[in-house]
Amino acid sequence: MRIRSVLLDIINIFGLFLIVIAVSAAPQPCAAKQQAGISAWLRAHIGTSDGKIAKVVLQRARALYLEKVQDGLVRNPCYFAMDATRPNGLGNGRPGRRFYIICEAARSFRAISAGHGGGRHLKGVVNFRNGRRCARNFSNAMDSKLTDGGDYITAETKTSFKGYYRASAKRKLAFLRTFIQFDGQGETSNARKREIGGHPAELLRAQCRLKRPRSRYANHDGYVPFGKLVVYSGGRSNGCTSWSPADFRRILAIVKDNPTTLYIYPDAAAVKAVARAVKAHRSLSRAGLYWNASCLREIRAPKFWPKKILGPIIARYKQEHPPAPYRPLPICKGQ
Repeated sequence: MRIRSVLLDIINIFGLFLIVIAVSAAPQPCAAKQQAGISAWLRAHIGTSDGKIAKVVLQRARALYLEKVQDGLVRNPCYFAMDATRPNGLGNGRPGRRFYIICEAARSFRAISAGHGGGRHLKGVVNFRNGRRCARNFSNAMDSKLTDGGDYITAETKTSFKGYYRASAKRKLAFLRTFIQFDGQGETSNARKREIGGHPAELLRAQCRLKRPRSRYANHDGYVPFGKLVVYSGGRSNGCTSWSPADFRRILAIVKDNPTTLYIYPDAAAVKAVARAVKAHRSLSRAGLYWNASCLREIRAPKFWPKKILGPIIARYKQEHPPAPYRPLPICKGQ
């Protein structure tokens, strides 16, 4: 009886072992989906013309999204991508759609305009400022005001009061701007510290202090900032991703309380690889590299500024050039 019991135990253990192997070997749904090719309807949107998405940008954005879905960090049916090597939309019908909203389950693909980081010109020290149409400089350094390509996940939103503006001859409205925080990983891991995210391309150029004591936004003296509302769609940002007000509302509806992924091309490795190829006069396509041809002709060669190099330069410049003393806005005329 004892021998029989031992044999039964061995058989049960061996059977359990086989089950574990079978379960481990079985393809998981998310893993299978990640390995699956790009659907035909989505492949139709791959290309280099305006409104299309470069293959490498789609592949990386899709891989990031599927990875985060598999990890349980994202449940959103849509994901985002941006190609910062393409020209910026300048309005007036000019091409410049380089931000992509992709919802595979609904077979939805939309390309819209988006702003890139403007950078800075530290006079007498270093110039890493970007033009309005094409971005040449990229960085993850604090206060660089540059775009940093790589992996992001959208996080919480925050709405801030900026001031009042004149909506009509007799009507003044409060301007509230919503900001979508991005969380990065790897090279972009300091996105929260840099206050990198997305927002509408709007700002208030404050001109004076308006007496409005009943406003919930008034200070202890009853004043609020008053100025001109400026929409700079197609312009540059301070390192964030900016969209037209209408496009921002569409994006906010997608990510509100439902995070998703955003891959911004080029990351640091891509910038450096393209720069080396250009310097060596090698063909990008033959080297398996990608950069928008129109912008590459304009910028000649891209440059990535690592935070360990650019950060100390900016910090030293700030010490040597402290901001001017604070001066309150003048009181609006007629008050």
